[in-house]
Parts: sequence; C-alpha cells; structure tokens
Amino acid sequence: MELAEPLRTQAANTLRFLAVDAIEKANSGHPGMPLGCADLALEIWTRHLRYAPTDPDWADRDRFVLSAGHGSMLLYGLLHLAGYELTLDDLKSFRQLDSKTPGHPELHFAPGVETTTGPLGQGIGNAVGMSIASHMLKARFPGVFTQRTFVICGDGDLQEGVSHEACALAGHLGLDGLVVVYDDNHITLDGPAAWSQSEDTKRRFEAYGWFVQAIDGHDPAQIRAALDAAVAEKGRPSLICARTHIGFGSPNKHDSAKAHGSPLGKEETALTKQALGWPLEPTFLVPDEVRAAFARRAAELAGERTAFEERVAALAPEQRATWESMRTRALPATLGAELFAAAHELATKAGAKGEATRVLSSKLEQVAAKALPWLQAGSADLQSSCHTQIDGGGLVSRGEFGGRNVNYGIREHAMGSIANGIAVHGCFSPVTSTFHVFSDYMRPAIRLAALMEQQVFFVFTHDSVFLGEDGPTHQAVEQTAALRLIPNLRVVRPADALECAAAWVYALERRDGPTCLVLTRQKVPTLERPAGFDPKAIARGAYRLVDAVDPTITLIATGSEVQLAVEAAKVLASEGERPRVVSAPCLEALEDLGDEALDEVIPEDGSPRVAIEAGRTPNWRGLVGRHGLAIGIDTFGASAPDKDLAVRFGLTRDAVLERVRPWLAALRAKRG
Repeated sequence: MELAEPLRTQAANTLRFLAVDAIEKANSGHPGMPLGCADLALEIWTRHLRYAPTDPDWADRDRFVLSAGHGSMLLYGLLHLAGYELTLDDLKSFRQLDSKTPGHPELHFAPGVETTTGPLGQGIGNAVGMSIASHMLKARFPGVFTQRTFVICGDGDLQEGVSHEACALAGHLGLDGLVVVYDDNHITLDGPAAWSQSEDTKRRFEAYGWFVQAIDGHDPAQIRAALDAAVAEKGRPSLICARTHIGFGSPNKHDSAKAHGSPLGKEETALTKQALGWPLEPTFLVPDEVRAAFARRAAELAGERTAFEERVAALAPEQRATWESMRTRALPATLGAELFAAAHELATKAGAKGEATRVLSSKLEQVAAKALPWLQAGSADLQSSCHTQIDGGGLVSRGEFGGRNVNYGIREHAMGSIANGIAVHGCFSPVTSTFHVFSDYMRPAIRLAALMEQQVFFVFTHDSVFLGEDGPTHQAVEQTAALRLIPNLRVVRPADALECAAAWVYALERRDGPTCLVLTRQKVPTLERPAGFDPKAIARGAYRLVDAVDPTITLIATGSEVQLAVEAAKVLASEGERPRVVSAPCLEALEDLGDEALDEVIPEDGSPRVAIEAGRTPNWRGLVGRHGLAIGIDTFGASAPDKDLAVRFGLTRDAVLERVRPWLAALRAKRG
C-alpha cells in the first residue's frame, strides 16, 4: 500500500506522538527512538510486512522484531494502528502493572509481539533464528510459505557480541528474506556513539556476506527504494544503514542522548508537536485518515491469508499430516513408552560397565526425532563430543534448508538467542548443545527462554570435574547451581539410561518453558531399582531408589553421584544403619510437588539428610536442613584423570563415608 504525502507524514507523526504521549503519561520511557524511526517502521508495515491482526499467530505471517526494545512504544503504536487487540487505553497504561504494554516488548502480553526484546543483541539473534526456521519450513513445503523477517536494531544491538555471532552465521547461511534496518542515529545512552565505536558497520556486514545499503532514514524515497531492494535480494540477508536523528523534531533534544531514556517533558513535548505541526490536544490522537489507511492495509492482507490456506489445503495428505504435527508440535501417545523401552534396551547393552549419559541421551534423542518432525538440533562445534545431531537429519547450509541440524560454529552466545528465535517462530523446538561450563555464555538466552516460556532443550555435556584432563577452565563446578536459580527453568541431571529417558519425556511434555539436560562425559553404571518400579515416578523430580523402614539416614544425589550414594549406603547398612537413597535428577520439579507430595518422596521422618553432587553445595542447604551434610565441590577443579580427581575432591565411596560417619556421630551426640 502506498501512502502519498501528506498522509504518509501524518501517519508517521501519529506513531511519533502516540509514543511521546504514552511516555509522558507514564513519566518513563524512551522517546528518542520512536521519534527517529517512525518513517522507517511505517514503510515496513504499510508496504511490506504481511500480518493478520485478527489472527496474530497466522503461520505464514512475516515477523517483525524490534530488537531495540527500549523503543517499545513505536511497536505498540504500530500494533494499535494495524488493528491488533491493543486499545488506546492499553497505550495509556504503558509501563503500568499488568498492562499489555510493558516497558520493553514481552511475548504473551500484546498480541503481535513476536519475541521479548530489550537485552540488546538478543532480538537480532532471535530474528536470525526466525529466518532459519522460515527457510526450513519453505524447504519442507515448497511453494507454500512466503514469510520473511524484518528487524529494527540500534547501535547497542550491533555493539553487543551476540549480534556479531548471529549476523556472521546469517551471512554464512545466506538468509535472504531477513531484512535488518539499522537505526544509525550516532547516539547511545551516555552520549555520542563515537565515544565507543569507530568501525565501518557497512563494510563489516559486507564481509559477513550481507547485502548492505546506506540511506537517509528520514527520506521517504530512499527508504522505499532500499526496502524494495532488500526484499528482492536473493541469496543473502540485507542490512539497511539508515542515518536517523534520535529525538527527531524535538527542538532541544534532537540528536541528544537526553532523548534516549527520559520523557521529553511537558514543555519540550509541546515544542516538538509545534515543530512537526501536530495538535497539542488531544493527546493520543489518531486521525481518521490514518486509521482508515491501516484498515485498508489489513483488508489487502486478508487475501494473503486466504491464499496460504488454499496452498495448505492443496498439500498431499502425508505433507498435511506433517504440517499439522509441526503446527501443533504434538506428541504421539506412545512416545513415552517407546523412550522407556529404548532405555531398558540401552541399559542391557551397557552391562556392568555402563555408559556416559551424553551417549545414552543421544540415542534416546534419536527415538524422539523419528517421531517428531518438529524436533531440530544444533551444536556449538561440539557435535563429536555432545552427540546431539539428529542421525540422517542432514545439515542446514546455504541453499539447503531441508536438514534438521545446524552447525552454529563456536558461537554459544548466538546459538542460545537463535534457538529462542527458532522456538518462538512456532514450528520447531530446538536442541542446542555445548559443554556445561560454557552454559555461562548462553545464560542471557536461557533466561529469556524461561521468561518467554519457550520449549528449548539446552543439552550440556561434560557436566563436572570428571571430564578430567582439560582442567578447571572446562570443568563445571558452579554452573548447575547457577542455572537452578533461573525461574521457570528445569535442570535435569540424570543418572542412567532410564533417567535419561524420563528427562526427555519430561522435557518434551513440558510446553511452558525450557529444560536443561546436564550429562556426563564418563560412563555411569545402570542403577538397580525396586521391582515394579514405574519410570514415570522420575518425572516428579526425585524418587526413592533404595528405601528403608524407619531410616536412620537419607542420602540424596544426582547424576553420576547417585551410584556413589548407593555404594556408600551398602557399607552403612553393613554397619547397622538403615539408609535410604533418593535420586533427585530435577530439584525444580521436586519443589513443584508441594509439601504433601514432597513428603511422599523425602519424608520429614527425622532421618538426617546428606546431599552428594559434584558441584557447589549451597543450594542443597534447604533440602538437607540446617544440620544436614552437603558433600560437593566448592573450589575450582584441576587437570588430571577423573579417578584422581574423585580422590582429590572427596567423591569416592570411602571419602564419602569418612565425611558421613563422624558427622552422624556428632549429630547423635548433640541430640543426646
């Protein structure tokens, strides 16, 4: 849809002053970016972006990501004008408790917001993931999907390291249909961007393999021509470096950092409206002509949606079934049983020597992948160690997007944010993998996956000091404890094949957040369980592996230390104790049970509690109690074979007993 002057200027100013008025009312926000980017956003939304305000989740829609999320009122204004269920009253509630218009765009609040942005660089990483997902869909259903991904980002996005990683991969893969508009306003929060950057952004992105243009971001003709060229470009993503002016139209804050993160103020707002020929009153003004123009655009787009439904209807029955599975990410009713059956077979093959949980998990992932066309995998150049690649799934590469595996290269930061973009796209659930210690690189993305309630499977192998000779730089000590602090994240550290199967069942069934699988490099034995044991009990987060009547001690462990607890319990039993052993692969699931159900797993029966885990001990204090014993590692590791490290850090059977016996005696003496 073409907007001729003066309607185009009127529409751009509508966006500007919806933002300014909302920020003034809230007395909080970032007016500079909406003032500077209104012309760019208007052109994207009225001439290129395909959307359906009455069906925000329409599968073939284009995605729009405001990576510079501090400018959220620009997005909210666009959504309101476009006809989404976002009223003027919602705009007037900007940044207020429980409103649809929080300070930064958040998924699940305002309809039409595609991802949570604000932590700079994450949005553009998400957009790369969305584009990868779009290309994968197009490869699976040729001629059916037409979706593209549009982004507005700023200096902050391009300074953050995650964007460098993500954009390099986007260029490598040749992600056409990914159009990024760079709000090049030369200003950051503290002052001129020149204080901290002097690189040639245009040449940097050209080196990545992008199609790059530089324009005046306030010239309608240049904006139109650049976007047309970017959308038409084939075989590579596009960057438009748009020279804009933060606080555009503000007599005293134009091109000033003062426009970035504070309201203009009553007087400056009035001066800005006067300068741009906008009425001082009423506030939150939407001229009828502007509203009508956006209504025409929505009517135009209705045909796009109908045409897509016709293309889907024309698919062969088998393809339609695959699409339905991907659209809903449905789980076959028999999958859980298949995974547990596979686990029993793996345990039998492993025999007395056992197997590493990274290997067991990989084989179980293959069972899931055969049944789930929407499962997609990737690794940060560690596939040969992490084993998460889907066998026979093929590799995603330039021009070849029919594969299921992405080689992210040595780019953990980008891998996390790209995986989140693949997940929010809505048709794939991604698996990512790296060494557990490098989860630190991914923490911002993991936190956002939890915040957005996305089903992402973060697989971390080499889970402790027992990876051995690579030493403390590669040995996870605090990472498991740190991840457990993230709300809505579930961290599962399985002990053998059956627990690995339960971990996958739990993660696949969980649709409201991400799951971390924390896996060993070293082999672990298959655990002996009570007759008739129901593996579904593992999903509660913990279960009694060895039980006792009127126990005198309860040993709680995770992962490779569960067998250590079992061995120690056997010795304690020979010494007259009545030990109970609890395997607790997921403490967060255990906490979700509530007190009554928790008591069924670990009763408050007075038996002293010991926790054993090869990692930091403080987060075990709440479970073992004030007088309980937590055996773990509260220092960094060392470079040595794993058996030597077990001795050094007191994680052998005899070392555990040497800690438990005097502690138990002292506790009994104290109790009298």
